[in-house]
Amino acid sequence: MVKLNINQSVNIMARFNRLYIKTLILLIIVFVGSACSGNSSLKSNESFITTTNSPGYFTLSADSVSTPLFVSGDDFPGVLRVLNLLQTDIANVTDTKPEILTTLTNHSDRLVIIGTVGKSPTIDKLITDHKIDGDELKGKWEKFVIQVVKNPIPNVDEALVVAGSDKRGTIYGMFDISEKIGVSPWYWWADVPVRKKSALYVKPGKYSLGEPAVKYRGIFINDEEPALGGWVRQKFGDFNAKFYDHVFELILRLKGNFLWPAMWGKAFYDDDPQNPILANEYGVVISTSHHEPMMRAHVEWQRYGSGPWNYSKNEAELKKFWRKGIERMDDNESIVTLAMRGDGDEAMSQDANVGLLEKIVKDQREIIKEVTGKKIESIPQVWALYKEVQEYYDKGMRVPDDVTILLCDDNWGNIRKLPRLNEKPRSGGFGIYYHFDYVGGPRNYKWLNTNPIARVWEQMHLAYKYGADRIWVVNVGDIKPMDFSISFFLDYAWNPDAITADMLPEYTQKWVEKQFGEKNSKQIADIITAYLKFNSRRKPELLSPDTYSLTNYQEAENVVREYNDLMQKAKDINDSLPAESRDAFYELVLHPVAACANLNDLYVTVGLNRLYARQGRAVTNDLAERARALFKKDAEITKYYNQELAGGKWNHMMDQTHIGYTYWQQPDENTMPEVVTISLNSDAQMGVAIQGSDKWWPDAAEKAILPEFDPYHDQKFYIEIFNRGIKPFEYTTVPGAEWINISEESGTILTEQRLWISIDWSQAPEGMNDAPITISGSENTKTDILVKINNPKIPKPSVTRFVEGDGYISIEAEHFSRKIKSSGINWLVIPDFGRTLSGVTPVPVTSPEQRPEGDSPHLEYDVYLFSTGEVNVDVYLAPTLNFNNLPDGIRYAVSFDDEKPQIINMTSNPNPPDLNHDGVWNKWVSENINIQTSTHTIMKPGKHILKFWMVDPAVVLEKIVIKTHNIPSSYLGPPERPVKK
Repeated sequence: MVKLNINQSVNIMARFNRLYIKTLILLIIVFVGSACSGNSSLKSNESFITTTNSPGYFTLSADSVSTPLFVSGDDFPGVLRVLNLLQTDIANVTDTKPEILTTLTNHSDRLVIIGTVGKSPTIDKLITDHKIDGDELKGKWEKFVIQVVKNPIPNVDEALVVAGSDKRGTIYGMFDISEKIGVSPWYWWADVPVRKKSALYVKPGKYSLGEPAVKYRGIFINDEEPALGGWVRQKFGDFNAKFYDHVFELILRLKGNFLWPAMWGKAFYDDDPQNPILANEYGVVISTSHHEPMMRAHVEWQRYGSGPWNYSKNEAELKKFWRKGIERMDDNESIVTLAMRGDGDEAMSQDANVGLLEKIVKDQREIIKEVTGKKIESIPQVWALYKEVQEYYDKGMRVPDDVTILLCDDNWGNIRKLPRLNEKPRSGGFGIYYHFDYVGGPRNYKWLNTNPIARVWEQMHLAYKYGADRIWVVNVGDIKPMDFSISFFLDYAWNPDAITADMLPEYTQKWVEKQFGEKNSKQIADIITAYLKFNSRRKPELLSPDTYSLTNYQEAENVVREYNDLMQKAKDINDSLPAESRDAFYELVLHPVAACANLNDLYVTVGLNRLYARQGRAVTNDLAERARALFKKDAEITKYYNQELAGGKWNHMMDQTHIGYTYWQQPDENTMPEVVTISLNSDAQMGVAIQGSDKWWPDAAEKAILPEFDPYHDQKFYIEIFNRGIKPFEYTTVPGAEWINISEESGTILTEQRLWISIDWSQAPEGMNDAPITISGSENTKTDILVKINNPKIPKPSVTRFVEGDGYISIEAEHFSRKIKSSGINWLVIPDFGRTLSGVTPVPVTSPEQRPEGDSPHLEYDVYLFSTGEVNVDVYLAPTLNFNNLPDGIRYAVSFDDEKPQIINMTSNPNPPDLNHDGVWNKWVSENINIQTSTHTIMKPGKHILKFWMVDPAVVLEKIVIKTHNIPSSYLGPPERPVKK
């Protein structure tokens, strides 16, 4: 046996104690670290519901029995109300209605326990007994935890606990279960069928979405006449509590919490006293819009006000009027709108009288304090910098720190102002008022959804990263047509960090799955994404017969073809769906696609009718008749939606006029665009037209020359032979060179025929060459069409993806050859952004400005140019505004090869106080693009590198067009033409 002396024993014990203490400290660190991580043990954004059972799973419903739902009778009335909705949801999914219990007397194997911290004794006892973690809920904002607990309370073996930190937290927890068992938030508003399941089980674990990143998240019902208003009056009689019951439920199912109520001729508090009571019960925070201060609706001044809506002339009456609004608000959860605008959503005065508006805010706050008897800082308040009100802020007006400053977009989805990154934090914070719908210049857009989530993501991501996170409210017009974009707006507001740009296609597909299941979800998601992109490049109300080029790049016909192809895909999917899903599919997918495809077809048909009338084509009158049929079809689509869809449930919802605008305001009724009919010659008469020209031959004086052909793009261009008379005629074509291919050498023309011209490059001579095509027709009429080719000696093989042809190179932004990142700055592709393919932007969006040189962040595009001398580079950018009022605007830079980059201010026309009367801004938002041009000198032909440099953040690049010569005009610009392999 080994013997140790006392010193050795002490040393061993000391080493043991040190090891023990280190181990203990390590365990404490691990434990504390885990506890401090908050949600580290919680799972989020995943489905905890399954239809197959496994050990440890909680049975929510099986074998025609649904587990009872227990709630304390002392919980919030809104919780009890929503519990009834959850009960109905479970019953609709499983055909088995769970019992609702408010007291417990007998033994229970299973129970769903629902309650709010501080309001449910059972939840509080579970926390006290450490069955659930109170630290994850106490003091939190709108948070819920869902978890299975064994032996939670006496006589209960296991329970699914849904615990909320507050009223809305508990409500969100219940609605989260509803959504995950298969009840769409749009089940009522879009007739999405509930998918039946015979059994429902809950997986083990704790589930939570955490706290929302944006405190108040909601919608603004606006511009609600004639569509929503007509529907509400027929279905509910008025904008009363019966109507708002559905609105509140939708907002909460989407995990929103905030509403600006309908306001044109409506008064939320005055029209039905039950409105605010119901809102407060549900937990929906009520405010009033940007021009309705002190909880009073605009129309209430017409009903009860006395004298002018002018504070300098009628202060006493206005104070009395506003005091009534605060008295009536009582203890309802509200956000009080401050300040004042002119009557009817107009400017208060031509000049920004800062002193007067500061006095108004001061007096309003005094009224709030006197009426409520509370500290003014405890009453949520907001000041909206809408339109001309921003000028007050820019001139230095400030409101007390506790008031939320609501920054706004330009009504077209482009944010006007954001907090500066180094701005002192405000206790009231900043928010954003955004638009999916608008009445005003350059034109109303109210009819259907025109808001792709890629653009919404980009602008709201910008807002979030710049610190505008207290209130997000979006103008949704009539609610219903904006369904998908509303879902995204509110989902994104909950946790912007959870939805990255590359996840947007996945988000869309997951949303579709919630409405229609997994089958066809990718195809349906692609349809939704495409129609929103198509609608955003030119909003339907802004379309005209000459929007898209009828002669260049086949632009107009491609627009119609793409939309009609989309419609056919939607129809095919619709035909494959079960009958119970077709109403929802029509409302969410098929209707907007079919209606907008028809509208685009109508305008292009009218445009062709007018063009062909000038050319005297025999088909002119047929196109006039076709246009009338398309106009009639628009009315038929509307009638079906209003009167037949879902048994007539949505009558009036599509009453919004959208055809026949003559200025910014909507027409009283849809008006057929003017078409032309002509008298035809009694005999045959040949006419010839070519791609790229609106002239016709032999009438035109100038030569008929097709666009230039080259071997790298291997183009096909068309010639159209048409009849200007009644009788048919024979035609023949004779190419002037053996390398010219013609799709049809001869034929008979009754109305018209398109011939395709291509080049046999194996026989084509090198260099620049041309040869005619002679077309002979009626009465010995002949026309020569010149075919020009550019067949360079070099480079014969494909040298790069983009080669000059016919005077230009067109490149989609994401098709860069290389991206150079540095200083922690990278380049982000935003899929499906903008008008054509996508957008590319530097990130982080909070990056400091960069000097464009060396290896600073830039994109490189390998190109091959045959031309030398001056070239223009058109850069197609999202119409981002100078949101921080930078003195030099928002900038980027462009260069070729090693030349010094040219720095360009994309916002060279800064945000004027009145955006609606600015011609440049009108063009940007109407066309949803900001095209900036720089001029460069190319010294020699061959390979070159075009570089797009970051200077300032928030620039989103969509497309680049290098122009070596004048090129034909078009709305979308020349399409990208990668080199043929």
